[in-house]
Amino acid sequence: MSDRDWYVVNLGEAQAFRHPEFGSAVVFESDEQRFEQFGINVRWLEPGLPASMYHSEAAQEAYLVLWGEATLIVEDTERPLRAWDFVHLPPDTPHALVGAGEGPCAVVMVGTRLADAGLHFPVSEAAARYGASVAEATSDRAEAYANKASGLDPREPFWPPEA
Repeated sequence: MSDRDWYVVNLGEAQAFRHPEFGSAVVFESDEQRFEQFGINVRWLEPGLPASMYHSEAAQEAYLVLWGEATLIVEDTERPLRAWDFVHLPPDTPHALVGAGEGPCAVVMVGTRLADAGLHFPVSEAAARYGASVAEATSDRAEAYANKASGLDPREPFWPPEA
């Protein structure tokens, strides 16, 4: 398959991964078929579980909460989100998303892929309450995630979740 081939994949048949500290993700691409210009996935977050470390990057991102509740931490401020809330994050906006409420939430996440992602991980008091902040600001992804469990585990099935 070339990088220009089109395809259709059902959410229930797409690759799904679970991470012990950052929830689960269903991705629509594979190692052989990577999206060149943007990334898109559906995240499944339990209450209190962050989707990532608090960060900013040189590209815009967008989230759409499909069901459940989440907490958006943006510019070190918490904002509650519920089903059908859409979030647009311009480039260089520090943020993290955390599951909230009584049960899991599902969120579509979309981001631009740039050659220089311009990643930065600032310190955030709000994100620290969820284990999603670095102790010292860094632009090194490996350093930001150094104290977290490594990698997504493709051996642990995730999809479909039990709602």
